[in-house]
Amino acid sequence: MFDTTCKFLAESFSSDFASWLLGEPIPLTELSPSELSLEPIRADALILLASEEYILHVEFQTEPDSDMPYRMADYRLRVYRRFPQKQMKQVVIYLTPSSSDYVYQTAFEIPGTRHEFEVIRLWEQPTQLFLESTGLLPLAILTNTPDQAQTLRQVAERIDAVPEPRVQSNVAASTGILAGLTLEKDFINKVLRKEIMQQSVIYQEWKEEFLQEGEQTGILKGEQSLILRQLTRRIGDVSPEMRSQIQSLSLDQLEALGEALLDFAEPTDLVNWLKKNQTN
Repeated sequence: MFDTTCKFLAESFSSDFASWLLGEPIPLTELSPSELSLEPIRADALILLASEEYILHVEFQTEPDSDMPYRMADYRLRVYRRFPQKQMKQVVIYLTPSSSDYVYQTAFEIPGTRHEFEVIRLWEQPTQLFLESTGLLPLAILTNTPDQAQTLRQVAERIDAVPEPRVQSNVAASTGILAGLTLEKDFINKVLRKEIMQQSVIYQEWKEEFLQEGEQTGILKGEQSLILRQLTRRIGDVSPEMRSQIQSLSLDQLEALGEALLDFAEPTDLVNWLKKNQTN
């Protein structure tokens, strides 16, 4: 959700991101990852933007990623194969603070080969820069600010001054989603006008995704409850350890357990089934 929101911002406000990452507001258009590969390519948290001279490749990450250096080198070669004449800027943007060594890696290196890329840790960036561009406003809350609550209020003031309703709603919704990484929902809703956020495309997509996830969670919990009741009838009380293992099963695994438990006669049957079927 957070990575998708950042991708939406980079696509919608590409000139603001170009000014920030390239140093000038170069007009950029989205480049489909499918143009770069003969095989499937990971595309859920990245954005590729192209101009006549440049390709800007941005990866948004909420968590450290040990595979990032390899992936950046891989993309660079794919882009060179397709656009050998274009310059390329590659940036990994980490959204949330981390002490992991991975967020400091800026190169992929194997014997005879070295590829470098840029890393931006948002929590180290000065806040003022992000308050000066509409497309960067939602990221301001994640920067090096001594008072996140006050920064959100400043962002809200600037959002209210945006003249275009559609842009205003998209920026407000994106801000609300990203602010959720660090602030409480009630405070976010108090500072940002919910009626404006609800008009945004990104808000509607997020709401639909949230509801779908909630529905899946409800189904999973219902299946867990049913399985545990059936197990209690078949083999007696289920130990806390066994309950924990059952709660870690996927929906497909729970359905398989629901069929298998009809043949259970004692607790060891459950223990043996979990050993055989549970994946770590």
